[in-house]
Order: sequence, then C-alpha cells, then structure tokens
Amino acid sequence: MDAALNDKIEVARDTLQQRVAVRLRELLIQGVLTPGAKLNERELCERLGVSRTPLREAIRLLAAEGLITLDPGRGAFAPVFSIADVAHTFDVLAALEGLAAELAASQITDAELAELRELQQEMQAAFKRHDLPHYYQANARVHDVLSTASRNPVLRETWKQLNARMHALRFRSNQDETKWAQALQEHARMIEALQARDGPALRELLVQHLHRKRDAVLEQLAGASSQPAA
Repeated sequence: MDAALNDKIEVARDTLQQRVAVRLRELLIQGVLTPGAKLNERELCERLGVSRTPLREAIRLLAAEGLITLDPGRGAFAPVFSIADVAHTFDVLAALEGLAAELAASQITDAELAELRELQQEMQAAFKRHDLPHYYQANARVHDVLSTASRNPVLRETWKQLNARMHALRFRSNQDETKWAQALQEHARMIEALQARDGPALRELLVQHLHRKRDAVLEQLAGASSQPAA
C-alpha cells in the first residue's frame, strides 16, 4: 500500500476514534453512563452510529485516562470512586489549580484573557437558560486556559490527568442552582483578579472554588449513599 494512502487511513481512523471518545466522555460526564454501569457495546454502537472497532479503541483511550474501568473477562465499566478518593483528588486539584492561576496572572496573553471574558459571557447565558451541558463545556475550557497560561507543562499534564477523573463529578456539582450561581460569581471574580494581574488573590479564589466543588460533590455522594437501594 502506498505510504501516503496508509497515512490518510490512519488519520481517518484516529479522527473517528477521537470523535467517539468525545461522545463517550459526554455520556460519562452528564451521568448518562452512571458510576458502576457496564458499557453495553451493542447499545453504544447503535447510539453513536459506529462499529465496534472504533468504539473499542475509544474505550481503551478513555481507560488510559482513568475515565473507564476495564475488568478482564467482564468488560468495561463507568468508574466508581470512593468518598476518600474524591476528597483527596479534589484537594490536590485545588493546589494545582491555585498554583496554575497564580502563575497565569503574570503570564497570560491578551488573547487568552479575551477568550476567558468571552467564556464568562457564555457561562452567564447558559446559566440564564438553565443549560448545564453548555455551561460545563465553557467552564471546563476556562480551567483549561488557566492551566495552559501557567506555562508549566509538568503542572498542566498532572492537572489534566487528575481532572479527567473528576469531570463527571464536577459537572454534577452544579445541579444545585444556588451552588451553580455561586460558582458563576466566583468565575467573575477570577476574571477581575486576572485583569488586575493579582496572582495571590487569584490563587486563593481557585483554591476556595475547588474546595467548594469538593464539598458539594461529597455532599451529593453522602446523600446518594444514604438512600435505600431500589
């Protein structure tokens, strides 16, 4: 086979795998695939309109990120995290995001700051129409921009790995409208601190923001664990 043609086939395959992985992430984040649920390949293939090969490649990709648990002989499952795992992970995320924000305050570009202001407007609009999926997409991008603006690749890669595991829980933490409104206000204050290039203030805002996320998630998990089995 011609090398150039082979390269095109590989690119197409990778592109399909990535698209399927994106859709699977959304299903996991939005709770369509609930913690502990087994991934039914036949149903997912029908839902996503793909064959088993790209689906399985996407599952392996997400398993490497910690978003899916592979159990040899049993299949793939949406992961289940203990309360202790969640608390510890959010504590580390708070430290990482706080440091990233402080570094970003002095190094963020005008283009990045402009993008953050646009994302804030998108989040405000999504909040007004009660559109949590679109709000979360913009919210996730805000935190991604801040980690990039830290200009510390080790910090960013460590954060990405841990944050990927908590996506679904971060999404659900805003299902309480009062907490959602508070999170939106906190993001507005982050923009103000960034514009003032106030690194210490921005760091404190991010640490508090992640701690409130942690507490909201732990409250939800505790409530769920106290519910009687169906």
